[in-house]
Amino acid sequence: MEKKIEMDEKQQQNQEEKREIRRKRRIRNQVLAYAVLILLILAAAAGIVAIVRQLTAASQEQAEQDQEDPEAVIDDILSSEEELSTPEPTLTPEPVVEKTREQKLDEIVNAVIEVMPLEDKVAGLFVVTPEAITGVNKAVRAGDGTRDALSQYAVGGIVYFEKNMQSADQLKEMLDNTMLYTKYPLFLAVDEEGGSVARLASAGLADKVDSAKDVGLTGDPNNAYIAGTAIGSAMSGFGFNLDFAPVADIASVEGSVMESRSYGSDPQAVSGFVNAMLQGLKEQKVTGCLKHFPGNGSTAQDPHTGIASSDRTAEQFRAEEFVTFQAGIDAGAEMIMVSHMAAPALTGNSEPCSFSEALVTDILRNEMGFNGVVITDALNMAAVSDYYASEDAAIMALKAGCDMLLMPEDFEAAYNGVLDAVKNGVISEERINDSLRRIYRIKYADRVEE
Repeated sequence: MEKKIEMDEKQQQNQEEKREIRRKRRIRNQVLAYAVLILLILAAAAGIVAIVRQLTAASQEQAEQDQEDPEAVIDDILSSEEELSTPEPTLTPEPVVEKTREQKLDEIVNAVIEVMPLEDKVAGLFVVTPEAITGVNKAVRAGDGTRDALSQYAVGGIVYFEKNMQSADQLKEMLDNTMLYTKYPLFLAVDEEGGSVARLASAGLADKVDSAKDVGLTGDPNNAYIAGTAIGSAMSGFGFNLDFAPVADIASVEGSVMESRSYGSDPQAVSGFVNAMLQGLKEQKVTGCLKHFPGNGSTAQDPHTGIASSDRTAEQFRAEEFVTFQAGIDAGAEMIMVSHMAAPALTGNSEPCSFSEALVTDILRNEMGFNGVVITDALNMAAVSDYYASEDAAIMALKAGCDMLLMPEDFEAAYNGVLDAVKNGVISEERINDSLRRIYRIKYADRVEE
């Protein structure tokens, strides 16, 4: 009997041990199951988060692309204009107020500027050589280097010289590709005055046109119109849209540095030639640029090689030199280049005119009523580069009221200097926007129907 009881106790003990083992195993399995479930939930959550992030990133990227693409902005504006111009019929239709051409142009320009990053705004004030942004010694094609350079520096324009021109096909392809690689419209510029200052003609890619002096000697402004038409036709055929011409200086002093490049010494007569050439260029869809305000012809010294200064009085400038520029402004000139010569009677000091607020803003803008683009003469001229750092020269020109900066000696230094000046409040971003509005009114003018 005792033996049987002992066996029953062992059996009961064994059963309890087995139950304990099964309980522990069950708990362990449950823990594992919960752990697996939690891991699955976490993995699913992580997957959902990843998907959401990808979708959000893609959405943001698309939004940024749409926002930064000026063509998309313009298309939206133009499409909305079409919808407004063809309203759905209603029982009591409200009259549709059609926007003027100027209002439409302003809307496009402001919309493009609004979505531009500050870096692009600042770069858009510069007109440089292709070598300045690509780093090559001589640019004769536009490939990946040009694409990368324009992506980094969305400059407002590129100016070309004879060394960039090897053949008609090469030049056309280079300019076409350059326009394909830019985010914003570019000024493609050249100095094509006629006579000795004619890059295309000197490269054998355009017919030679007489100098302004020889055209002026004919006494017939129509010859300047013919010259402007011929030059404009050759330029636009390659893709150029900006000519740093005509010269509006009068040769007002003996030995004038502009004697061979000026239409003459009579302000009224020169005005007729200047406006006739401007018209010839305009008809070929090329923007002309009057130069060199307030009148390089009033000195025998050349700013290319060093300090140049005019001893003309303010009264003399207003009675003679200003006459041709005022006539051009009244005729609708869209761009004027400011000289680096000194004109103490107008500026009150011996600094280059391009750095003078008294000249650029007070006289050219306010007194003479010029609302177009003011561009500096080349900032790599000795009259500037021998005395001013590139960044200082660029900032001084902008503070004076200039809109565009032509060929600084060190583009990157000038660009970074202006960018820092805006970030630090030395120059306001709205000041930059004002210049861009004037620039883009020229560049986007053809997007608005007459």
